[in-house]
Parts: sequence; C-alpha cells; structure tokens
Amino acid sequence: MSQIEVDKIIPQSGTALQVGDSGDTITIPAGATITNNGTANGFGSADTEKVKVSSNDTTAGFLNGKLVAGTNISLTEGSDGGNETLTAALSGTISTSQIADDAITLAKMAPGTDGNIISYDASGNPVAVATGSAGQVLTSAGAGAPPTFAAAGGITMADQFCLTSGFSGSATPIASNLSRVARTGQGTINGGMTESSGIFTFPSTGIYLVNFTASFQYNGDSRYIFITMQATTDNSNYSAVAETPTFIQETSGSTTYAMATCSSLIDVTNTSNVKVRFNVGPHNSSVQTRGEATSATYMQFIRLGDT
Repeated sequence: MSQIEVDKIIPQSGTALQVGDSGDTITIPAGATITNNGTANGFGSADTEKVKVSSNDTTAGFLNGKLVAGTNISLTEGSDGGNETLTAALSGTISTSQIADDAITLAKMAPGTDGNIISYDASGNPVAVATGSAGQVLTSAGAGAPPTFAAAGGITMADQFCLTSGFSGSATPIASNLSRVARTGQGTINGGMTESSGIFTFPSTGIYLVNFTASFQYNGDSRYIFITMQATTDNSNYSAVAETPTFIQETSGSTTYAMATCSSLIDVTNTSNVKVRFNVGPHNSSVQTRGEATSATYMQFIRLGDT
C-alpha cells in the first residue's frame, strides 16, 4: 500500500476535488476527527435525520413513521417543509375497558343543574346523569345500591273537603255538595284529592291519615247516630275502616246538636284501586247532617309518608 504525506490537497484545475471512485471504501481510522468549516452536501443525510427506537432497532426512520398513534390518539404534522412539528392529541373518549383496574377511573359529569348525580350500572360503570324533581332529596337505597331521589321528609300533601249544604236522613255515601275548603285562613299542601259522587281518589301512593267529622242537629229525641269511613282496595267492594256513634239528647222545644269523628290510616298502594267514602246513618230520618262553609262536616287527608 502506497502512502502520500501532504498537508493540503487541492484540485489540479477548477474547484472540484474527488476522493476515490465509485465502489471504493474510504476509511477514517479510529481517533481521527473530521472538522467541517464549510457546507457538507449529501454527507450521510439519509441516516443522520432518522431515529431508532432502541439500539436493537433494525430499521431507522423519520419521527412521523416511528411514532404510532394508538386508540383514540391522533398524530398531526405541522409546518410541512418548514420548522416541522408533530402533535399528539386525544380524540374521542376513553372507555373504562381501556383503563386498568388499578388505574384511576374517570367519569364525565354531564352538564346540568345543582343536584345532578352520576348513576352506575351493575358493574359499577358510570352510565348516565340522573336528576330529581323539585323538592326531592338524595336517598340511600342501602349497601351496594346506587342512591335515588325521593320525596323530602315531612308532610307532602294535606287536603280538606267539606259538606256545603246539609241534608236529612242517611247517606251511603255522602255523594253531593262536597267541595275543597276555601274560606279565608284555610289552605292545603299540594292539595291533590279528587272526588266524584262521594268517592275520594288519592293523588299518589303512600300512607295517609284520613279524618272524618260530622255535625248533626235535631229538634227532638233522635237517639243514636253512626258515622262510618269505608275503604276499597279493588275500586269496587267497600268495608268499614272506622266508625263512631253519637246521640242527640231530647230537649223539648229547642234544637240540639251532636258531633262525631273517626279516623284511620289508609295504605294507598295503588291510586286506581284504593279509595275512600264517608257514610252517615241516624236512627231518625229527620236528623239533619249539617253542611256549612265553616266545615261543620268535613274530611281531611294528610299524606304521612311512602307506602
């Protein structure tokens, strides 16, 4: 092997200098340094601009080829041909099945008003946002069950009807001249009872306290009078659930009065079937059941709680 020792090599003519021919191997020995003070064109550009994932990577590549977008991840190249960037962004949503059991579980709260809660399915996955109605409160359904909205504690319905015009003799039931109280100072709470031909229908299921008070008058000796509250659970067959007797003592030449009252707790499990009605049965058909706007004879309905 021949050896040339010189301090500088310059072209014989022109400004171009070639080292070796095509197919030759130019070796730079270990420890040698090449310093570029000018412009190096095409010198290793195919490899130096590429990357490998690790030293074991068999194929180098550009960054936009070595980075691979996963599920719900997008890669976007910016400023193509200039100062390029590569942006990774989340696209879509990540389902709970894509998150490890020991990782943080994320749930998105849907837009809504104060009081919204997240509902969960049997597997504990968030499925929807539930809202309650006005006046309801969040209530525990027990261990392992999601909370629910329920009516707030306290009385949620109180209503009262009265007999507006009196009548003589028996009535089974009192079927006319019934009206919700409306005199000055009287009121109801979400009054929702409905009445038709003396049959009272409840607005919702629940346990109700029902009071029945009747006032009577008669000029003479009537003896006994019975008032009865009857209920049905099939919207057909009625039976007595409360009954009270009273009597009018004879007072010659003047009108005497009597009053009777009875009450019962009614379990309204079905508003179409569970209903109540009110009867009066004086011993003397001339006894008058008093009906006045001042509620001489009246029916009260108070919802105490859920059935």
